[in-house]
Amino acid sequence: MTLELKKRIITSIILITLLFFMHFYTYILIISLIVITLITWIEFYGLLAKIFYKNKLLKFIFKSISLTYLLSLFLCILYVVSSKPELKIFFVYSILVSIASDIGGLIFGKLFKGKKLTKISPNKTISGAMGSFLFSLILVPFYLNIFTDYKIFLLILITISISLTSQMGDLFISFLKRKASVKNTSNLLPGHGGVLDRIDGMIFAIPVGLILFYI
Repeated sequence: MTLELKKRIITSIILITLLFFMHFYTYILIISLIVITLITWIEFYGLLAKIFYKNKLLKFIFKSISLTYLLSLFLCILYVVSSKPELKIFFVYSILVSIASDIGGLIFGKLFKGKKLTKISPNKTISGAMGSFLFSLILVPFYLNIFTDYKIFLLILITISISLTSQMGDLFISFLKRKASVKNTSNLLPGHGGVLDRIDGMIFAIPVGLILFYI
């Protein structure tokens, strides 16, 4: 086992533990969301600064858009947790789908390799994308008894949509990193890169999941 893989595993265990406490303790969730939102925006701003270093107007515009989006997402999650606890399960499910998509994409991509999905991210393959969908669908049987108002076909459709959004979000951040000529958004998380590298799919999958379930 390489040193990099050991770092990745240890960091993953810490992140999963944090997610566990965020689920059961609201004050930890709120504090974590504040910290994650701030770090994510700082890393986002770092990418934009590298991409638009010659154009201050575009840098300001995209900086404002990213800040508005992340702040809106934070307030939305805070509202769900504090005022709409019945919707919290949709928030959790969207995160789990995003995580499952990442794991499925990594495993299938490593095992089957094959044709590249896009030039934006050379590590992404078609087999990896299929693995992302398949792993996310594994969650469906476990949540059928929880989402009793949703027929299995509808739950499958919502799950695939969340997974697709997560993958598209991942590709979008990969595109920005490619334009900024960086591998990771930062080195804050050993073996993983930055916070944005870990939640790039989630920040887009969560609002889509909440909207799909709510309507």
